[in-house]
Amino acid sequence: MSEKESLLVLVGPTASGKSALALELAERLGGEIISADSVQVYRRFDIGSGKPTSAERARVPHHLIDVAEPTEPMDAARWAELADAAIAGVRQRGRVPIVCGGTFLWVRALLLGLVPAPPADEAIRARHRATAESSGRAALHAALSQVDPVAARRLAPNDFVRVSRALEVYELTGQPLSTWHEGHGFRQRRHEARLVGLKWEPEALAARIAARARAMFEAGLVDEVRGLLQAGYAECRAMGSVGYRQVADALAEGRADEGALLAEVVRATRVFARRQRTWLRDEAVTWLDPDAARSFAG
Repeated sequence: MSEKESLLVLVGPTASGKSALALELAERLGGEIISADSVQVYRRFDIGSGKPTSAERARVPHHLIDVAEPTEPMDAARWAELADAAIAGVRQRGRVPIVCGGTFLWVRALLLGLVPAPPADEAIRARHRATAESSGRAALHAALSQVDPVAARRLAPNDFVRVSRALEVYELTGQPLSTWHEGHGFRQRRHEARLVGLKWEPEALAARIAARARAMFEAGLVDEVRGLLQAGYAECRAMGSVGYRQVADALAEGRADEGALLAEVVRATRVFARRQRTWLRDEAVTWLDPDAARSFAG
């Protein structure tokens, strides 16, 4: 694959400025943006996912946003297929595809493929859901720690979908998911890519995270979540994401202190941002100083 055909992929933790940089580069390079965000793919999950505004979408074409109903399954493999098609379409139009988003498992699936682990088993997943409902999600995470401590350290206790999947793979095969990952090795590149991110000092990123969360609350995040719950989307995968989960839990428990809820969302987002940085630790990322990013030539 030639250098001209390589992908520009903007990565980095939440609130680091990926989307703004993607817009600037797309306008400068004649590009279109492919979103790599596991919540933005869903319709009606708007404020809490930080979807680009209608004005931003008018500036630059965006792909893989609002492509699925909240109840529709969307995993890394399916997203990678859609992303392949979007990238091909952008190139056929003579434009530059720019992948941008914080769901790094999906980015890895696009660039390196996925582990050929066994397919889903609905009976096992139903049992896991029952355990989570009766004993809490932490109980599932504790069970995973016993059989696959490597995966457990990587996954948050509240990440039911991925914790359940890791347990499912072990129950079906007798091998930890982390062992499957090691065997795969992610050596066959599906796309050549240049990964670029904005590097902030921890204090500056924390301030940006707090400002982002405040803006979402001011834009009506609580009302958005209330409407989604009333529409029957309480158990949808996107509702388990940072921000949505905390607000949904507060509404279910009748907690009305919005200031305390905002602080809870900020804390959860900072934890998520640390996990995102951990994901990227072993990746070959070109980290840009935010002040110098405007001069980046792509």
